[in-house]
Amino acid sequence: MMPRPGHQRADLREIARRAMHERGLLADFAPAVLHQLASIEGPAREPQANLRDLTALAWASIDNDDSQDLDQLTAVAEGRDGVVTTLVAIADVDALVRPGTAIDQHARHNTTSVYTGAELFPMLPPRLSTDLTSLNPGAERLAVVVELRVDAGGRVLGSEVYRARVRNKAKLAYDAVAAWLEGTGPMPEAMAAAPGVDVQVRIQDRVAQALRRQRHEHGALDLETIEPRPIFAGEALAELRADRPNRAKQLIEDFMVAANGATARFLEQAGIPALRRVVRSPERWQRLIALAAEHGGRLPEEPDVRALQAFLVQRRQADPLRFPDLSLLVVKLMGAGEYVVEEPGQRPVGHFGLAVRDYTHSTAPNRRFPDLITQRLLKSALAGAPPAYAPDELEALAVHCTAQEDAANKVERRVRKSAAALLLEQRVGEQFDGVVTGHSEKGTWVRVFQPPVEGRVIQGFRGLEVADRVRVRLMAADVERGFIDFARISA
Repeated sequence: MMPRPGHQRADLREIARRAMHERGLLADFAPAVLHQLASIEGPAREPQANLRDLTALAWASIDNDDSQDLDQLTAVAEGRDGVVTTLVAIADVDALVRPGTAIDQHARHNTTSVYTGAELFPMLPPRLSTDLTSLNPGAERLAVVVELRVDAGGRVLGSEVYRARVRNKAKLAYDAVAAWLEGTGPMPEAMAAAPGVDVQVRIQDRVAQALRRQRHEHGALDLETIEPRPIFAGEALAELRADRPNRAKQLIEDFMVAANGATARFLEQAGIPALRRVVRSPERWQRLIALAAEHGGRLPEEPDVRALQAFLVQRRQADPLRFPDLSLLVVKLMGAGEYVVEEPGQRPVGHFGLAVRDYTHSTAPNRRFPDLITQRLLKSALAGAPPAYAPDELEALAVHCTAQEDAANKVERRVRKSAAALLLEQRVGEQFDGVVTGHSEKGTWVRVFQPPVEGRVIQGFRGLEVADRVRVRLMAADVERGFIDFARISA
């Protein structure tokens, strides 16, 4: 397939759909799914006796500018001695998506929404994920609420899980909230239109920063990787934009990490096997020791997350330009996350990168099937009913969800590579400044700074090492295969 001027988005959609098929993921909803969807008349409703009424709280959502599938809301209430009651409301997707139904079977197969930039392949039909099970502004919805008591030092003193009715008072976006928090932008319009939300978000930011400091004291890694996503102007590919961390993203990340920890502990205390999200202690620790030595650092012989975090802090300060590439190498050497089943009383594997023992995925049930699994387990425990899943079924799902997540990641990377090649295909022969990001028997790779794309050095790669600054000439860009080839320009 040759890219067609004016049809760039359509061409990338075709590549994305083919990649979905090649990885065994479903790109479309089957007729049985659409038939079931047509039978759903509206949002889930339940007797008030089963729920707490929290609709009066100043709930708000903070997500990407273009997000329509709103999974969680946040709210806080200040108490004595600096203790803040912190609430995370998670959309009750299970109330409309019951186990074994056609919609559930599709979600169970893919296990995740796949975001390619050119086309979104949602785990659930958009009528659910962006409407009936989404925590949309002004709409009353059912939710599972995780309530935490957080002191001024960022320590979680206690937590509770229960079901409630909630109403989103303001749909906010990361970049606008971050600019307002940092004093570089105005108050977002949706915030200004919702009395009390501005005070709420200020308090939430303070609590999140305390939670983050507490995690970093335990060695949580502060990484920054670059994964540029395609931005379109109509059907034309306009640019590749790298998402950067900011205060609002950190706020939500810190709240979700705390909520996921509380969820894991709740299931443990209820005596229910749980689907945990883990990143094991790195088997390639010796390579991390060598990587640190290459950058003038020193790590101990045994895996030590605090020592690794101290090294990363030093490198971010010393060389912020190359820090995203160093972060990517660290991520690769730590190994991918996976889902495992942990029985009550079993010593938890934990999440090495987050420096937490208890961790599950529970806060995005519109987008990830493991979160829907966890939600069903939570609701079983709250109802005093048998667990929604037997241990052997959970074991099979853990393996399946890990494999499908890997497949989805490969689809997203495949489309990003083709988008990068598409953006550069008319610039063959031009020169770029960049940094070497990989060097092995398989090849040498360089990331150019603008646009932020990576390609292989096919000429002049001898003597190059990771982190070297280089100037390269673009030799070829193959959109179909997602290949970009550079030649080093001799100094």
